Amino acid sequence: MTETCNAIVAAAPGGPEVLKLVQIPMPSPGAGELLIKVAAIGVNFIESYQREGIYPVPFPFTPGAEAAGKVVEVGPGVVDFAVGDRVATAEGINCYAEYALVSADKALRVPSAVPLDVAAALPLQGMTAHYLMNSTYRVEPGQTVLLHAGAGGVGLLLTQMLKEREARVITTVSTDEKEELSRVAGADSVLRYADFAAQVRELTDGVGVDVVYDGVGKDTFDGSLASLRTRGTLVLFGGASGQVPPFDLQRLNSGGSLTVTRPKLGDYLLNAQERIWRSTEVFNAAATGHLSARIGTRFPLADAGAAHTALQGRKTTGKVILEP
Repeated sequence: MTETCNAIVAAAPGGPEVLKLVQIPMPSPGAGELLIKVAAIGVNFIESYQREGIYPVPFPFTPGAEAAGKVVEVGPGVVDFAVGDRVATAEGINCYAEYALVSADKALRVPSAVPLDVAAALPLQGMTAHYLMNSTYRVEPGQTVLLHAGAGGVGLLLTQMLKEREARVITTVSTDEKEELSRVAGADSVLRYADFAAQVRELTDGVGVDVVYDGVGKDTFDGSLASLRTRGTLVLFGGASGQVPPFDLQRLNSGGSLTVTRPKLGDYLLNAQERIWRSTEVFNAAATGHLSARIGTRFPLADAGAAHTALQGRKTTGKVILEP
């Protein structure tokens, strides 16, 4: 009898209800691959875009790029990992499953001091926070930052990293509960979304902020531009409220020679050196207690649809994970 395992499969694009738990053949690692027994899976917005068909993927489709677990089998040619190693990845495929294949060159070593559920919550959002503040726009001590969704997964991690850098951090949130979480992470000022640009101007004596990190998108974009100082930079790294429609580039001129950029994580993990640099700094910070990953909600693997509903409803804080 062929060995099987549980996995989430969407037969066709659609809403969260298309995510079904099914039995699939047990994966087998090919050359350069690891088979990991998954301990926890990170749920991310991109998977809802893939599920809906906004980002084209082949169907039937098993979502999931982020997971952590233990290696149970190594494929031919793998020399850097062995059975029993603790690993995570932000660049996997088909990770909504009990067992998943990970390319050895995209596997990240997890320190023993970092629990595997935390390790699943860190790679994508932790390395995103790392590239945003170190590479897309390098924040220097004393600069002022506006960060939207301050109680989200990226928001909480990025706030902590920015405070380690001695930046001034202004965040936006939607509820009192989220405000408290953002303040615990270190935010200097926490605003609601209504009229946030005017409040930012008031907090900065009319000058504006050096950089805005905006993962909300459509609903915050105009206010983000209005919050920038002359020659400020808007880093648009997501669209939780929807994609930003085309806009007149002349607005950047009239706003004060502004810059807008739209990065993604993959372009900041171009080689082994970048991957090791970012993941090592993130995991070491977690291992030493300098970075805390908040797991806001846990769902059983079978409830992947409910996890997507919660995430898209913007009712979550911190990281959403699935547990097989």
